[in-house]
Amino acid sequence: MTSPRKLPATDGSTGPAATGRATGPAARAGRPDGTASIKDATAIVGIGQTAFARQLPESEKALACRAVLAALADAGISPAEVDAFASYTMEETDEVEVAKAIGAGDVTFFSKAGYGGGGSCATLAHLAAAITTGQATVGVAWRSRKRGSGPRPWKNTTAQLPTPAQWTRPFGLLRPVDEIAMLTRRYMHEYGASRDHLFNVALACRNRANQNPDAIMYERPLTRDMYMTSRWISEPLCLFDNCLETDGALACVLVSADRARDCRHRPVYVHSVAQALPAQHHGMVNYWNDDPLSGPAWTAARHLWKHADFGPEDVDVAQIYDAFTALVPLSLEGYGFCDRGEGGAFTEGGALEIGGRLPLNTAGGGLSEAYVHGFNLITEGVRQLRGASTAQVPGAATCLVTAGEGVPTSAVLLRN
Repeated sequence: MTSPRKLPATDGSTGPAATGRATGPAARAGRPDGTASIKDATAIVGIGQTAFARQLPESEKALACRAVLAALADAGISPAEVDAFASYTMEETDEVEVAKAIGAGDVTFFSKAGYGGGGSCATLAHLAAAITTGQATVGVAWRSRKRGSGPRPWKNTTAQLPTPAQWTRPFGLLRPVDEIAMLTRRYMHEYGASRDHLFNVALACRNRANQNPDAIMYERPLTRDMYMTSRWISEPLCLFDNCLETDGALACVLVSADRARDCRHRPVYVHSVAQALPAQHHGMVNYWNDDPLSGPAWTAARHLWKHADFGPEDVDVAQIYDAFTALVPLSLEGYGFCDRGEGGAFTEGGALEIGGRLPLNTAGGGLSEAYVHGFNLITEGVRQLRGASTAQVPGAATCLVTAGEGVPTSAVLLRN
């Protein structure tokens, strides 16, 4: 078993005794230079989702609107009060269509973060900044996808793509899984990570999905024998190392911390947020870097913890982007839960299960609940801190949510 890697708090000290968990107006005060701080200044007060399925009959627009309206109803806020929207790329429904369809009022802020699944947590960062600086009062972030029944762009292997894909497709890297497979093989070679470590990730996500009636893999247990004998998708990644292909939509509502106290549910505060594009990053997986195994998570983590009042050792539950199992050990290292090369070993002994060192992806994640480019990790983080998860971590008060590793990414720390 490995120990959490201590990262410095804002005052240079480490650990919960040195940092604490500040609350109230003092925690939301501006910086000494007079600029506004978004730490705990906004809160998620509503979440909503549609059903998840391999195929849903409604359009992505209809699914998006259903999720947004459900989140607003959960918050007890009228659609007419919404004046900010945030989404991320590969979202087919734009804010103009959502705003018209739900009956929003005048919209004074809207943004779209880049890089597919890497942009999920960035939506919260953008809305928190807009609300904190007075550009908006009620923000909605959403994700709607028809990955189960819709087109998959990488299936067209003759398509001319921009750099860097045009240099890798001729050599067999046709799909995201092929790129991550190379990264996984490098990780196994460098640090001795094994397929059993990847199975630990897949099993933890499946066990949580088995408790979640909304999950695609609800009541569908996974065994080690099933995992080890399943077909390869791109060696060393097998069927169960890959996320689902799912139709569905989710949304959440942000308001100021002051207003959040009057909403229907316990506020879940946006404590710290980060986006990360490392120096000289190139493509989905940076094979050209001197150190491909040190990805965008490392850059995001430095910024995230710098602006937080607690560290990795204080995180009660984590929702870590799991398009592929191998991304989880890499993220565990990048965000400071263990040292370099120890991510595989960290998964041993039930560490990712409820009651373990770091309960993970407690609704099933992209591997076993649904793959909606990571937004379900955000909504599950909110449920955990409300005390309303189907796999509740007792007393959960802090949650890390991460976006896609490998691509330019984002992350958020939530607290209650």
